[in-house]
Amino acid sequence: MRFKITFNRTGKQRMLPMDYQYYLSAWIYKVIGQADPLFSDFLHSQGYVNGHRSFKLFGYSPLSFGKPVLWKEKSLFEIQENQLSVNISFHLAEAAERFIIGLFNNQKLYLGDRFNGLDLSVVSVERLPVVDAGGTVAYRALSPVVVSILPEGKKYPDYLNPEHESYEVLLRQNLINKFNSTPGNGSIGTITPFHIKLRSSPRSKLITIKPYTPEQSKVRGFVFDFTLSCPAEIHHLIEGCGLGEKNSMGFGWVEPMADSKKVNKIQHETNLQND
Repeated sequence: MRFKITFNRTGKQRMLPMDYQYYLSAWIYKVIGQADPLFSDFLHSQGYVNGHRSFKLFGYSPLSFGKPVLWKEKSLFEIQENQLSVNISFHLAEAAERFIIGLFNNQKLYLGDRFNGLDLSVVSVERLPVVDAGGTVAYRALSPVVVSILPEGKKYPDYLNPEHESYEVLLRQNLINKFNSTPGNGSIGTITPFHIKLRSSPRSKLITIKPYTPEQSKVRGFVFDFTLSCPAEIHHLIEGCGLGEKNSMGFGWVEPMADSKKVNKIQHETNLQND
């Protein structure tokens, strides 16, 4: 399920680090921890486990704050608007809706590092409509989608371009692992059908995680438009926790495009012709 959280800017500070994802993720963990410390610690340290992999099963969109002034040499946004918003998703049962809304309502936060950031206050939390997705859906990646491999003998992973020959296989396996880690889902060995088709040239984005700390790292993902053909329950999984890796750090937020229904209809008619 997805929610829209709207903030008012309460301080005079206007500068926000461009790589704000870690700070937003830390705030989400903090809010969850205020209600249920054990669940927050579970998400942060372990997540939902499938084999040797763990998944947090939540995600969030890029912040929406109008058109900022860009200070590229300092990696800062100068925010002009007094109101900001973010969409956040959780792969949870419908019964959790009121719990999530109550959890985030009226929260206050400082978003940024020790040099630059914004004082914010939550003014509203609203449930977003459920997307009726199935078959072939046209998506746009609003935040970078991350797919990686760790070559034998290497310390750091290789981040794959969506045009890489192994991209679809690894993306499908990531979704299988997420699905199998969700309590009550049972276990699947594959996803059929499953096919991703690019509709735009992928653009690379390099994001710094935990900047100015000893734990600083860089993650590369790609933003692009695409169609994805897969069962409805996999589209629902993507809606709840994002696509690809590192969703709880703000990666892999995708949204259906306006022509999704048209694309699905064309694909259905093509399938009928091929039967």
